[in-house]
Amino acid sequence: MAKRPSRSPRKQSSAEPQTRRRGAELEEALLRAAAEELLESGYAELTMDKVAARAGTNKNALYRRWPHRLGLGIAAYRQLARTVPPPDTGTLRGDVLEMLRRANRHWSSPLGAILRELLAAAGGAAEMLAQLPEQANDSGAALWLAILARAVARGEAAPQSLHPRVATVAIVLLRNEFVVRGVPSAPDDVLVEIVDEVFLPLVRRRGTK
Repeated sequence: MAKRPSRSPRKQSSAEPQTRRRGAELEEALLRAAAEELLESGYAELTMDKVAARAGTNKNALYRRWPHRLGLGIAAYRQLARTVPPPDTGTLRGDVLEMLRRANRHWSSPLGAILRELLAAAGGAAEMLAQLPEQANDSGAALWLAILARAVARGEAAPQSLHPRVATVAIVLLRNEFVVRGVPSAPDDVLVEIVDEVFLPLVRRRGTK
């Protein structure tokens, strides 16, 4: 009986992974896949299945890091959002107005639409809201406090105004235009009104009693 020809060792296909991704490398791939899904379809269409498929892994890898979809969505948004230095126009009014205009452009953009979806999904969950760059006390408030501190040094605002809730009142009012009123973009006269009628009188009169 003729012998079968012996098989040569099977070569590894170029499509097969050379090494298994772990730790930071895998997490980076997962976040990149989630960020791409957010940009393509928004938070409403984000699913663990889609992200796992795009990253070339299984859902367990996702659930070990983010036990629910909202946590993954927020982490992916953080990958996309950029933190830019605060403006320095030389006046408190100019700085605050520029910050509001930047925020208005961002929230009116496709990335801003994702942010609004995440804010709506988070509802009143403070621990989730704090993970968003715009909401976190250690990042968003710090920019406004830096602007206000410069104004205090120039004598434009009372030292007593250096409080996170006071410093961020303008951006909170603008955020309400999007989240509460559902506007697609705030008119510039609304931004001017927030600055001139609310923010500046508040910080200038804070120490007079």
